[in-house]
Amino acid sequence: MRATHVPETGVVTVREWPKPQATEQGTFVVRMTAASVCGSDLHAALHGTLHPKGPERAGYPGHEGVGVVAESNSEKFPVGTTVLCVPPGEFGGAFAEYMLLDDDHAVALPSDVNSDDLTQMRRYMMAQQLGTCIYAFDLYWPTEVPARTAGTCVIMGAGSAGLFFLQDALRRGFDQVIISDKEPARLEIARKLGARTVLIPDEDLGTMVSELTGNNGADLVIEAVGSDELRTQAVDIVANRGIVGWFGLYESFEPTLVPIFEVFRKCVRLQGSVAAQSEPGLKSFHEAVRRVHDGEVEVDYCLGPTHTLDQVAEVLRIAERGGDGQVKFTIVP
Repeated sequence: MRATHVPETGVVTVREWPKPQATEQGTFVVRMTAASVCGSDLHAALHGTLHPKGPERAGYPGHEGVGVVAESNSEKFPVGTTVLCVPPGEFGGAFAEYMLLDDDHAVALPSDVNSDDLTQMRRYMMAQQLGTCIYAFDLYWPTEVPARTAGTCVIMGAGSAGLFFLQDALRRGFDQVIISDKEPARLEIARKLGARTVLIPDEDLGTMVSELTGNNGADLVIEAVGSDELRTQAVDIVANRGIVGWFGLYESFEPTLVPIFEVFRKCVRLQGSVAAQSEPGLKSFHEAVRRVHDGEVEVDYCLGPTHTLDQVAEVLRIAERGGDGQVKFTIVP
């Protein structure tokens, strides 16, 4: 089968690999319908966070995909089942014609899904990243007694994750959501979804947050880009006793500076989020699939043009420079 290969940082090719086989109980092979590019793919393939086993893994670093079970050694996922693929991010495997999964890393799609309808399958593919956002938001904004005041939520980055966080913040009752980005097209989507927007660098996020919160700062700040500079700024603009959620992955394995004095002075809670794929029962991914099915979340702005496996390297570079107006990129094997 054909799949991507990342032999070293900065090099992404396509080559022939052995087709996976479901030899162990509870495993199955998915014929991939589509995969999508995640921001973490950029860090893994281009920015120096290549997993040590990455060069040995077909389809790496892709980990968001949908497809149909073509071979099965699983009672849970028989042949013909349409599935959302949720492998651990460090394993990848989605940028391929076929991918091996197990019972713990897939969600069966609703029975009314037409696997031949690429547009419908692509909509459900968005449930992978949406699921990671739901999982993260539960960590960032847990149920507390007494309940926190859901006043202002700031989201750094209007990519697909940032726009999902925006919709979830409004769903959870925040009075206002402020979202920043460098891409006007993405901010236009955010405005239509109900956010106040900040175009970087033409506008200053700190100034906007101060003006809209009466100098109090944001109750919750979510960094959804993956930038050490923005993670620092998040601490600057969060309110006293506020929460900062770090969603965008680290840029490297090297240590980075954290404004400790500000964290202590303001009594800030710092919360990371990773490994939603290990959540018992994949609860957040099931909820994401349900929201897509019931039309409770907007995802069509993610359905831009499709690309082939041979274009993965090019697409990663486009995504790296901001997407050229696109929110999400689909790879069709």
